[in-house]
Amino acid sequence: MKKTTYVFLGLIFGLGACKTKKSSKLEFAKPDTSQSIEQGEPIQLQLKFSSSDLDSVVYYIDNQVVGQKQDTTALQVDSKNLALGARNISAKLYQGAKVDSASEYISVVPPAPKEYGFEVVNKFPHDTTAFTQGLQYENGFLYESTGSGNGTLTSLRRVDLKSGKVLQRKDFDSEKYFGEGMTIVGDKIVMLTWRNMEGFVLNKSSFELERTFPYHNSKEGWGLTFDGKRLIKSDGSHKLYFLDPNTQEEIDFIEVYDNNGKVAALNELEYINGKVYANVYEQDIIVIINPQTGVVESRINLVGIYQHAQYDNELNGIAYDQAGDRLFVTGKLWNTLFEIKMIAR
Repeated sequence: MKKTTYVFLGLIFGLGACKTKKSSKLEFAKPDTSQSIEQGEPIQLQLKFSSSDLDSVVYYIDNQVVGQKQDTTALQVDSKNLALGARNISAKLYQGAKVDSASEYISVVPPAPKEYGFEVVNKFPHDTTAFTQGLQYENGFLYESTGSGNGTLTSLRRVDLKSGKVLQRKDFDSEKYFGEGMTIVGDKIVMLTWRNMEGFVLNKSSFELERTFPYHNSKEGWGLTFDGKRLIKSDGSHKLYFLDPNTQEEIDFIEVYDNNGKVAALNELEYINGKVYANVYEQDIIVIINPQTGVVESRINLVGIYQHAQYDNELNGIAYDQAGDRLFVTGKLWNTLFEIKMIAR
């Protein structure tokens, strides 16, 4: 990505602006909508009202009835099957011929992720003209896509890991295209552009462009990886999109959450042992996402990995050597690619 300021919204739920109340001012006593609810915790639903002439109170979550009461006590609801994110809670109060209602929003979040630090195992040279956007390791080589940053060109490269030497390179029209993430699918390389809403399918051996494909619901291209069955694409939001690896058509998406809410600005991606590792734009953090649920299960804090003033560009680039169980990370215009080991905290 180019240098762009993003406002992280975090939790939007439970704020006063989200509340919708009827003219009767009927409102919830529980839950506290200023706090998020961890998925799996019980939810207490209770209205503030007088018990006089009460017939019943019917409670809803996302317009589905979850129970009712004939008194003022709280209704307990299991949250383990609730979807993550903003959930609407509402209630209807029946008192004789009178019906009143209230509605609020709550935020359902997953448990806090497991935290990791890191240990540097090895260092390898990295081309300081590479504005790294995509990175993948295969058979002793790194495949790297770069963007047009700080005078550099959008390109696709094959790089010798040990020396950092660029062995093969294809440049693109950098006035037209800003290169983004890439991944390998068999004998093809699939590569994204940023804002053209267009991706490339290239021959892995020759780097020749075979065809292009359009984006659809995902309006930008950021990161890309392959889980063996589907392409997984990020667009700078809190969503991951799943694409058909043959047609590149979008077929589904998930929303990504941690214990604080939506995790936005997901950038370069790598699929490792059933999980999606993602750089978070402008943060020295890699989040590890369950691609089935969108839950951030772990987080690697990489603050302090670089100690050179020239690294004024973001951490970006994750690659994994499956056979050697080696994890590599680098950044835009960095002179070093690091092999790291995750250290549990």
